Amino acid sequence: MSDLEHLVTAYADLYLELMRTVDRRMAEQGASLSRTKLLLCLQKRGALRATDIAEFFNQSPRTVTEAVDGLERDGLVERKPDPEDRRAKFIHVTQKGHEAAAKTEPLRRQLIDQTFGTLTKEEQATMLRLLNKVASNLTKADHAG
Repeated sequence: MSDLEHLVTAYADLYLELMRTVDRRMAEQGASLSRTKLLLCLQKRGALRATDIAEFFNQSPRTVTEAVDGLERDGLVERKPDPEDRRAKFIHVTQKGHEAAAKTEPLRRQLIDQTFGTLTKEEQATMLRLLNKVASNLTKADHAG
């Protein structure tokens, strides 16, 4: 395995362990990471169509529809018609959805702080710069290919 393979493996392992830990801790509080991620996405980006959500999370439209169905059933989101396309619906976060996401935010923030708080401010800035550099290069390679 090349040195770069070790780097990719370490990055993937860290990401997966962080997601498992957040998911497990959220489940202990009766929440779900996948539901929270969808709610946070809608809060940050505004109302989206299911196709846009599927593309953002790289999931099948069916998977997103099922997730949105569950959130809608629980009153956390609602579908509203797209004024420009009668066939499409925008998914909006309800007040109850905002409240549900807000309840999980302290735990999510705590776990992120515990994970990356071991780095000094300087190390955090370096890590962010390096991740952005790698991501930018990946985006360029993707668009060139």
